[in-house]
Amino acid sequence: MRRIGQPAVLGELLVGMIVANVGYALRNPMLTVLREGPIILDIVGRALTHTLALQQAARQILPNSTSASRVVQILESSRGPMTVAVYEFVDQVSRIAIIFLLFLVGLETSVRDLRRVGMRSLAVAVVGVGCPWALGSLAFGWIQPGSTVAANLFIGGILTATSIAISARVFRDIHRSTSPEAQVVLGAAVIDDILGLIILAVASGLAATGTIDMRFVAGITSRAIIFLLGAIGLGLWSVPRILRRLEPLRIPNLYLLFGLGLAFIYAWLAARFGLATILGAFAAGLVLEEFFKSVPSERGALREILQGLETLIVPIYFVLIGMQVKLETFANLKTLWITLALTLVAILGKFVAGAVCIGRFRWKAVGVAMIPRGEVGLIFAGIGRTLGVVNDATFAAVVAVVMITTFIAPPFLKLTLASPPQQS
Repeated sequence: MRRIGQPAVLGELLVGMIVANVGYALRNPMLTVLREGPIILDIVGRALTHTLALQQAARQILPNSTSASRVVQILESSRGPMTVAVYEFVDQVSRIAIIFLLFLVGLETSVRDLRRVGMRSLAVAVVGVGCPWALGSLAFGWIQPGSTVAANLFIGGILTATSIAISARVFRDIHRSTSPEAQVVLGAAVIDDILGLIILAVASGLAATGTIDMRFVAGITSRAIIFLLGAIGLGLWSVPRILRRLEPLRIPNLYLLFGLGLAFIYAWLAARFGLATILGAFAAGLVLEEFFKSVPSERGALREILQGLETLIVPIYFVLIGMQVKLETFANLKTLWITLALTLVAILGKFVAGAVCIGRFRWKAVGVAMIPRGEVGLIFAGIGRTLGVVNDATFAAVVAVVMITTFIAPPFLKLTLASPPQQS
């Protein structure tokens, strides 16, 4: 991809897609299981909590399809436990990789810069969530006339959250992590995740009970605000003091060990607050970025070490995402129509959000960078299927939308960033 002037992440996604689908066609057990994605963890969880065999749990969870039948056959064979063990290992490494990536992004992002674009990021996030939610709900209701309001709102909610990981990786690939557009997008993506959780709570409550629990919504909102303000504020005050006390001990690679330790602690705390782990890792990077302003030489040494680690493990996450593209889903006409409509809404909704930045930044770049849905959309879709508001055809369409938006963003973002910013 770099040879033809495109971001490396696009190549990682394509490799994952090609290898997994070829492996599935050749009936390779390991690649067939890897291609199923996070639903494998749901199968393991069901098997453990209900004392079932893996194949029994798979029959209960997987939709009735050719690929599901093949997965069940693999799980009931002697290779079943090993394929699941490999998937869990790859999944865990990919989770570590994404925490690591967002920590690196935070290290290249200034709290001061984020504060400067804060109101603009908030505006981009609000429009970028509200527009896809409304358009997605209306579009799905139009395509599926018999669907309930709860189902329409849930499908619209799936289209709201931006995948901060994809956008951040593209900005890093093209060396634009410190650009004003990147600051706006990163700030908006963080807010997106919080608003997405609120929408998920509203849509899930409406789908499950027919009512909305405002106390639950208020709880999510307050936890998100408390965590972000507390983690960044406390970190900015405590980290310099802790590191100054540790420096005389002459611990080898002190900044590397402390930085990664802080990233994983913050990621764990974010999960405890009911937020995405990557928000914690990003906050840890922000905190350390402020500290390294006083020791720029150490910042350079740390970046050199971290870039080697990034090259080693971060591609695993994007290859695994690419593996989950099931090309056969596009053979169903109904799924194709739903995919087409939701993809157009997903792109338009976020592109409109970029228009908030018109007159100062490359607003088209902001809009394009907000398009990828990534892992958040897949999580939403999985919850919707559990609640019964997302059927098999719709689930396949949503997965396709997530993958299409993930694939198209890198080349178009690079193209839009090549143009000069508009002046107000």
